[in-house]
Order: sequence, then C-alpha cells, then structure tokens
Amino acid sequence: MKLIKTTITAALMSTMLTGCIGQMATTGALMYEVNLKGVDNRYARAGLYTLMSPVYAITAAADLFVVNSIEFWTGTNPITKKKAVADTPAEAYIKVNHKVGKQFSTAPVKLSKLDNNTMQMEFIDEEGKARTLVGVSGEESVDFYLDGQYITTATHQELEQYAAAS
Repeated sequence: MKLIKTTITAALMSTMLTGCIGQMATTGALMYEVNLKGVDNRYARAGLYTLMSPVYAITAAADLFVVNSIEFWTGTNPITKKKAVADTPAEAYIKVNHKVGKQFSTAPVKLSKLDNNTMQMEFIDEEGKARTLVGVSGEESVDFYLDGQYITTATHQELEQYAAAS
C-alpha cells in the first residue's frame, strides 16, 4: 500500500512540477473575453478583474496543473497551438543541453491530428525506442494501433468514463 501511495504521489508531483512554466492560455483567454471585451473603460476593467478573481484562481490552477503540463510534455499548448514556453530559445545563464541526451532537451511526446478521425502520438518508451500510437475514431469506438499493429478498441463511453475518473 505504501508503494502505491508513493508511486501516485511521485506521479502527481512530476506533473505538477512540469506545469509551472507555460502560456497560462486558459486564464489569458478568459481575461481577454471577460475583461477586455466586457467593458471599454480601464477602471471598470480593473473592477471586473477584482470581481472575477475567484474564477481566475480556478483557471490558473487548471493552467498550472493540466494545460501547462500538456504543453510541457507535448511541446505545444493545446489551446493556443503555439510552441511550448519551455522550448523558447533564450540566452541562458546555465547551459546544460550539450551535457544531456536529446530526450532531455526536447518534448518527449508529439501529438498530431492526421484527419478528423485519427490522432497520432509519437513518444520514446522507457527503453529509448521511438514508438507511435494511433487512435482511429469510428462511430461507436476508437481503435488503437501501436507501431502499426492493432492493440485494442475502446468505446467512446469507456474513454469518457476514464477521462472523468482521472
């Protein structure tokens, strides 16, 4: 039981720690839609911002722990579709990329939409092997293929239940 708790805690911490750098796209989009479009007066916008602060706290948490983590691991923000902030070139004070392997200097997962029904995920497995997972959505279910070989089918309902539980 202790091993399970430790594993869950480590997994949660790893996703939380990767979410600290990102575009904060959910909060930014809400701020633009509510504050900037809501009223044209700078003082009214400041008042609206104050009133909306509880909502911004929720969207900031969503950005920090979900959206920015997706951005970190995939290299692209899922809302803005822009390159991850973590991959922005800058004159760094501490240079380490030349000391670590490529797997530690680029996003480890690449998601791409092949067509309206097909998503592809490229990733490096624990042994360092490049792998490709493809999901092909049908009317009732999604078929999954790993490196071109069929592995399983899940219904849309099963996937929605899984997503709601996690």
